[in-house]
Amino acid sequence: MQFSRFGEKYTAESGIVTLMDDLGTALNLNPDMISMGGGNPSRIPAVERVFRDRLLQLLGSDADLHRLLGIYQSPQGDPQLLVQIAELLQRQFGWPVTAKNIAIANGSQSAFYILFNMFAGEFADGSHRHIQLPLAPEYLGYSDVGLSRDFFRATRPAIDILDDHLFKYRVDFDKLSVDHTTGAICVSRPTNPTGNVLTDAEVEQLDDLARQHGIPLIIDGAYGTPFPGIIFTEVKPHWNDNTVLVLSLSKLGLPGARTGIVVAEEALISAFTQANTIISLASGNLGPALARELFRSGEILSVSSDLVQPFYRTRSQQAVTALRRALDGLPYYIHKPEGAIFLWLWFKGLPITSQALYERLKARGVLIVAGHHFFVGMASSDWRHTEECIRVTYSQDPEVVERGIDILADEVRKAYKG
Repeated sequence: MQFSRFGEKYTAESGIVTLMDDLGTALNLNPDMISMGGGNPSRIPAVERVFRDRLLQLLGSDADLHRLLGIYQSPQGDPQLLVQIAELLQRQFGWPVTAKNIAIANGSQSAFYILFNMFAGEFADGSHRHIQLPLAPEYLGYSDVGLSRDFFRATRPAIDILDDHLFKYRVDFDKLSVDHTTGAICVSRPTNPTGNVLTDAEVEQLDDLARQHGIPLIIDGAYGTPFPGIIFTEVKPHWNDNTVLVLSLSKLGLPGARTGIVVAEEALISAFTQANTIISLASGNLGPALARELFRSGEILSVSSDLVQPFYRTRSQQAVTALRRALDGLPYYIHKPEGAIFLWLWFKGLPITSQALYERLKARGVLIVAGHHFFVGMASSDWRHTEECIRVTYSQDPEVVERGIDILADEVRKAYKG
């Protein structure tokens, strides 16, 4: 069997495929595996009840059930939901948006596939543009979505060493290069994998830089504002006519519903909708049906602020406490936990690679993600730091996470002892 370049690209080894394969195995085939690698959200009973009650309402109505299972969505998405999202954003933040500024996709991953390839790659005049990631490490799911060579470029961050074995990445604007070959700037906020949250000043500076070069600023808000709001520091939601904000219902508790939301200026939404229809035909009905009433009432904001955010803040604090106990005496740093559902660990001078540590832990029934996958757009061999870091998630029960941390600490100690 011979594949095209497209086929060869998308059948090759990939960090995101390995991650999802491990996650599926852990959750479906080997429930005894301690899964501290994937991005599957926690089960929050109060949030599950909200969705269960809404689903029961849908099942109790013949008309709603038919809309859920028996019809295609409009190309841009559920028209009623689009209006409700726009009205919520107008009320809450004063953003000048209407339904024409919003489109629905089958998850934010598929939305980024379209957006990135609209702004980067080969152009009709023969030129080539790339997506600039101003802060590495960045989400590994981006790494293989580009259809052409040299698709991403990333900037090495500045590192602030903090107290209590914490550190923080910052955008190094002195090293950040944006020029005529840049098609768009993209950041996740909070950042997956590190939990870093760009400050309002950093976002404003990136926005100014994007405008100066006539390119969009794309913000991946899968964990951020205005929902699901898994942010532990005060920040201002950002959007304007040069910003593309991509949101998701997954981390609110609906990863199986695959619902992404794109907020952008009207012309871009029109272009995105056309491309998305060609690729996906239509978005799914389940996520929009479950969320429609939450947007209409504004309850999606209270669910985020009152249920989701406090839950993960507590889990984060518990995991940090367990790590400090287990890693005591080792040369470790934890990225300051400011959001998302992960902790990013840096083992300074680690004698083995992060991939080797991943393999050793997997053999002992613990899944993490090797850090080198996340340095998208960088030549990782140029910086040993990329092999000294791993991502762990704390979304499972605290007792399970603590067992995983103890095994992790044991393997790290063995690595340093050689």
